[in-house]
Amino acid sequence: MTEKKHKQRVTIKDIAERAGVSKATVSFAFNSPWKITDATRQRVLQVAEELEYVPDPLARTLATKQVGSIGLLLPDPIQEAFKNPYIVELLEGIGAVCHGEDLSLTILPPVKGLLTHTVRTALVDAIMTIGIGPDHEVLSIIRKRNLPFVIIDGAGLSGSVQVGIHDEEAGYQLLRHILELGHRRITILSIKNLHEAIVDAPTARRSRILDLRLQGAYRALREWGLEPEDPGISLCLVDADMDSASGVTEKILEEQPGPTALVCFADVLALGAYGAIKKKGLRIPEDITVVGFDGIRFSRLLEPPLTTIYQSGYDKGYAAASLAVKLIRGLPGQDIVLPATLRQGGSSAPPPPGNRSPAGMDKQRRYV
Repeated sequence: MTEKKHKQRVTIKDIAERAGVSKATVSFAFNSPWKITDATRQRVLQVAEELEYVPDPLARTLATKQVGSIGLLLPDPIQEAFKNPYIVELLEGIGAVCHGEDLSLTILPPVKGLLTHTVRTALVDAIMTIGIGPDHEVLSIIRKRNLPFVIIDGAGLSGSVQVGIHDEEAGYQLLRHILELGHRRITILSIKNLHEAIVDAPTARRSRILDLRLQGAYRALREWGLEPEDPGISLCLVDADMDSASGVTEKILEEQPGPTALVCFADVLALGAYGAIKKKGLRIPEDITVVGFDGIRFSRLLEPPLTTIYQSGYDKGYAAASLAVKLIRGLPGQDIVLPATLRQGGSSAPPPPGNRSPAGMDKQRRYV
């Protein structure tokens, strides 16, 4: 009877001897490549390939106390979050950093609606959150786990590292543009049940960033002598997807007198509004103005192209992931405020003749 001969397992000691480097250098090549030169790393990897060496991920984790992954904490279930193209663009930026740093990205959605459970069980080296306010339990749990974390679109937490824009100022710019065009019958579409509403707080209505945008919009209204409660000014809260925005817009268009401008606090809402308006046989912007917020790529492909507040989702994701990597390495990080600008498209124009009326019509402020 012939016994099977098992191939002897290759170790990092074998690689070190063949490559003429220390075992620590071999470990750095696989686990901390920034600690050695690229030429040294490539030599180690070449020898490892020749010896058919495959690292044991469990042994790596036990030895380094790192898993080689950063987590993105989603406020919504995956199937809902990815309906928003802006989240996809954010992921592109995060993915670019992970690729360059040889890190994996772990998507962390709520488990049965609870982010607290997700955070307690996440096997990652750092966490990036989206839109989480400063007083949420999930941030306390992250801190208790001693995990580095970066907050995206959640300004206001002392001692944290944050990436975002000046949302209040951006909301102000968007409404000022509409008011300068002469619109006084304005409906704002914002997102309900986003971020905070799913983070173990079912009574929450909007995320902090959307509240900031709304504050900026109301500041612009008051500068023009208007109040959010005035007839002609209304606010609708919709789900964060095209279908919801389309359905609500169809109802808005049935009203008489209807708005002359729709201000959407996310481009995904504007996409839905476009569909409803064209289904009604109306023209943009001749019959109604539509503006958005985010500057997603799809907004430039619309006809007419969307006037929107442009903020780069890619840049925001890239900045957040880069900060996460710095924190993992024990380096200091600081807040990053990215630019946001009004990008003129063809979807905004003065109201139709005969519709430049001041607030004071018989339309009441509306919450949907």
